[in-house]
Amino acid sequence: MSYTFSSLLPADFEDLVRDLIGREFSIRFEAFTAGPDAGMDGRHSVGKNHTILQAKHFTGSTYAGLKSKMKRERASIDKLALNRYILATSSPLTGPRKQELANIIGPALKTQSDIFSPADLNGLLRKFPDIERSHIKLWLTGVGVLSGVLRAAAGTFNNITEDEIKAKLLVFASNPSVDDARDKLEKSHVVIISGPPGVGKTTLAEMLTYAYIAEGWEHHGIRSLDDGFAAIDDAKKQVFLFDDFLGRVALDRDALSHTDSDLAKFLNRVRKSPNARFILTTRAPIFEEARRVSEHLADRRLDISKYLLDVGVYTRRIKARILYNHLLVSNTPKSFIAALIKSDCIQKIVDHQHYNPRIIEWMTDNARIGNLKPEEYPEAFLDGLAHPHSLWDIAFRTHISKACQHLLLALFFGSEYGVTLDDLKIDYEHLHRYLCGKYGTPYDPKDFEESLRILEGGFIAISNKQIQFINPSLRDYLTGYLNDLVVLQDFACAAHRSEWANNLWVHGKKLNPSPVDLENFSRCFLVAASQFKIEPTLRRVPHRTGGYAVHSFGLSNARRIEVLMSWWSESKETAFANAVLELSLNPVDGLDPWRDGDELVELICQLRDADYYEGFPFRNEVANALENGLLKILDDYISLDDLERISDAVENWKSRVGGDIISAIDEAIRTQVSNVKDIISDIDSDSTLNDHVKSLKRLTERISISSNEVDRAIDTIQERIFTLEERSSEASEPSFSTRKESSSDAFDDASLKNLFLPLLEDDQ
Repeated sequence: MSYTFSSLLPADFEDLVRDLIGREFSIRFEAFTAGPDAGMDGRHSVGKNHTILQAKHFTGSTYAGLKSKMKRERASIDKLALNRYILATSSPLTGPRKQELANIIGPALKTQSDIFSPADLNGLLRKFPDIERSHIKLWLTGVGVLSGVLRAAAGTFNNITEDEIKAKLLVFASNPSVDDARDKLEKSHVVIISGPPGVGKTTLAEMLTYAYIAEGWEHHGIRSLDDGFAAIDDAKKQVFLFDDFLGRVALDRDALSHTDSDLAKFLNRVRKSPNARFILTTRAPIFEEARRVSEHLADRRLDISKYLLDVGVYTRRIKARILYNHLLVSNTPKSFIAALIKSDCIQKIVDHQHYNPRIIEWMTDNARIGNLKPEEYPEAFLDGLAHPHSLWDIAFRTHISKACQHLLLALFFGSEYGVTLDDLKIDYEHLHRYLCGKYGTPYDPKDFEESLRILEGGFIAISNKQIQFINPSLRDYLTGYLNDLVVLQDFACAAHRSEWANNLWVHGKKLNPSPVDLENFSRCFLVAASQFKIEPTLRRVPHRTGGYAVHSFGLSNARRIEVLMSWWSESKETAFANAVLELSLNPVDGLDPWRDGDELVELICQLRDADYYEGFPFRNEVANALENGLLKILDDYISLDDLERISDAVENWKSRVGGDIISAIDEAIRTQVSNVKDIISDIDSDSTLNDHVKSLKRLTERISISSNEVDRAIDTIQERIFTLEERSSEASEPSFSTRKESSSDAFDDASLKNLFLPLLEDDQ
């Protein structure tokens, strides 16, 4: 593979050159950061013998620029007391050009072969492939590697482009967290990257994922555990990424209780697979709260998978490089950089107690600093670190119109992982029209399209008709902004889609309102309740290869009934009770065993228990309707996973479950045993089959069935496992790593300042 080195920033290029030429000559170069370094980017000294290495990164510039630069540095080179001078450049060189540069450099250059062109450096990379893999920013942007990453990532990173991947790699500062997270991932096949907001969890997860893709792993970016279960295949090398896997769920105990067991099951599934790796990210406080609530997440085995990413793992050099990368890639005006350097603000930023990569990204964004004068920039930068909340507050309250504000507020109560353009338009039109009508704000039918145009890039990201906040910190800001129940009542009156209404209800309850306020809040959802009865639970989504895929949409029928019951419990509104009855008798798109099964058991038993929903007018009618629906699910074919979930729920409520349900579950278990050969015929994963054995044993212990029948079923499964094991092999450990920072490399204030000085030069 041949590189132009255009994917590297100057400081990255210097690191690479020191490693390559140091290995070639079996010497270690002491690092000197870029800047007025008297012609040194690396120095090797033994006694009085000094070897000086200089790297000139001139990709995209002309040879004339390199020649002019070396002429200006000749005097500095002559002053150095050295035995050998070595030059490495990213500017392509012919033989005559090397000779011309040798003449310019003078007697310090002992031989023309001490000038290393891009061709020479590529030769060293082929000679020392471990160095290539340790410079992950270079390796991942190689032509063959990048195209492979792009193909694998296109469908799961919102159709990410080559330029977007390159941009992410440019600002990434290599650090030990990549190796540490990889080691945990290889040890247990799962790594949970946890840390404070803005520290770089998603960036680390993406870099790790890109590296696995580059080594031939199949990538699956998932937004639900259903996606993971559907895709996992032990015969393939697969890496799964679930970014912000808890989202808001951890703050809602009810929602968590319905997902944590599935998460535990998928984690175990991955651990047992020889070829699966699972990368998850979450904020540290949310993860710890979830573990406090969930017995599954509290499992001590998760500790070995958890990797806590904190700013504390970043050395001074790494923090400086993050700032350097963003200033360079963002094309921050030189006058602003000069103001940072002359005011000694660089040191204060890097050493700031609230240093945070996300704030560094904000404060180097031209869109954010455009209204500042250069002399105001240092103080504004430090103020952003000290008071990050104010960055979004000013932008939200003063820089955008009410129409734009309403769009961001509508997006807030959509899905944590983004909302389709069509769904957001529905949420926005109902909210915007209601608020404009109530408060006399001008309304225009084109407000949605105009607001999208204004907000894109600064507040929201739009990709493949999917919209999400451009930065999680904006959601954090809006969480605090929306802490007024009076404001939320207006939103409830405008709520239309079931998922949006439920997210709003959950958010409002977190404010711990008084019983009276909660009653008033619940009454505002009457319009939303009417939509629960007609909104589809399934949606046909066109597939890029043709045809359609059926996806879940909105809340499940059981979850809709639970939400309606909670609104009725707070308000005693007859309309909510009527909606519950109608939905139980006529579930939209029918009941689904995976989405509704176990929740139906809980609802039925609560309705049969006088301690729940006291005074509900249709207690028996709804319980009977739901029981009939559950019996229909059990009478039809049902997967073993779905059956196990329902059976587990029955075990939890056994004293209140009717005999018909117990009999139906018994019969469904017997069907799983008698038809096991057909059921497992299309399962190609030995770990899935092993799980199947365990589940079958658990379920058959709950019913009266011949042990011989069970043994025959298990033998059938074992035969298929033996067949699959013959073609299954365990993936080898990935070979990528990151460049290790030498503890002896000094990085004092002078080095810190010198790193940034080249950003002021015109010809670099």
